[in-house]
This record gives sequence, structure tokens and C-alpha cells, in this order.
Amino acid sequence: MSNHNQQLEALEDIKELMHKSSRFISLSGWSGIAAGACALVAAFYTGSRIECWRRGDCTFEQLAGAEGINLQSTLLRIALVTLVAAAALAFLFTYLRSRKTGVAIWGYTARKVLVNVAIPMAVGGLLIWRIMDYGAYGLVAPACLIFYGLGLVNASKFTLTEVRYLGYGQILLGIINLWMPGYGLYFWAAGFGVLHIIYGIVMWNRYERKSA
Repeated sequence: MSNHNQQLEALEDIKELMHKSSRFISLSGWSGIAAGACALVAAFYTGSRIECWRRGDCTFEQLAGAEGINLQSTLLRIALVTLVAAAALAFLFTYLRSRKTGVAIWGYTARKVLVNVAIPMAVGGLLIWRIMDYGAYGLVAPACLIFYGLGLVNASKFTLTEVRYLGYGQILLGIINLWMPGYGLYFWAAGFGVLHIIYGIVMWNRYERKSA
């Protein structure tokens, strides 16, 4: 009986090792919280600038720090700064988490996650570029949410299950936003901000709280 129990334990250990080797498990809950916070700050700042511009008592040229900068390029600058800040913080927390778990941050599985996220987002980026060329700005936010969500769902098979549900949430918000184009900034803040923070809290509570 004792030998049988030992064999079962050995099998469980093997399954655990296979699970770790096939999935990137070093994602940190703090990465999601940091990314969500960056998105909320950016959404609030962008909203205040847009409202100011609509009233006519400030200009996007002042915001951009140079004359002749139009609305489209200024919003792209804000989005780029937000993306870089969120990515840097996400990398930092994931790196710290990877050191605790002993999983290489740039191993084979991590590269699989990155590639599977990047493909839908790259395609979505090209589509959004053309959407903006045609001036259909109301479709930019839902397209961002939908393609980002598709990227997360696509990559979730190589990482934790929670990533898939985060992707589903982004896709759902994007689809709803297609029929409410005038509220793109609110949906953008809800998807990239609120959902990321909720995801991060769940991840931290489930995987990191005991080791904190």
C-alpha cells in the first residue's frame, strides 16, 4: 500500500513538472494591477484633454508640446506612452515573479505566449491604422479591445487559465462598444483599466498571496 501511495505521489510530481514546463506560470498579479492603473490614468487624462479641446479653452498642440500636432497624432502619443509604461511595469513584476518561481522569463513557453499574443494584435493594429485613415474613430476603441482579447485567448493555452477569461472580457466589451461608439473611452478604461486590475487582484490572491 505504501509503494502504491509513493507511485501516485511520483506521478503527481511528474504531472506538475509537465504542467510547469508547458505553461508560463510566472505572470504576476501586480503586472495586471500596474497595467490597469496606467490605463485608467491615461483614460482620465485623455478625457479631460478632449473635453477641454471641445470647450475651446485649450489645445492639443499645448498638450503635445509643439504646434501643428493634430488630434490623431496626439492621442497616438498618449497611447504609446501608456503602452510603454504598462509594458515596463508588467515586465518588472513578471521578472520578479519569475525569480521566485524559478521559471525563465524568456524560455520557450514565454516566447510561445508572446508570439500568440502578438499575431492577433499585429493584425488588429493594421486594421486600426486603416480605420483611422478613414476617420472612423468610433471603431478604434472596440477594435483595440477585440483584437487584444483575441490575443489573450490565443495565448492562454500556454499560460494560466485566468488569462483566457480576461480575454473573453475584453472581447465582450469590444463587441458591446461596436454599438455604442460614442463611449469608446469609457469602454477602453473599463477593459484595459478595470478588468486588468480585477484580473491582477485575482491572480495575486490565488497565486502570490501565500508567498508574499
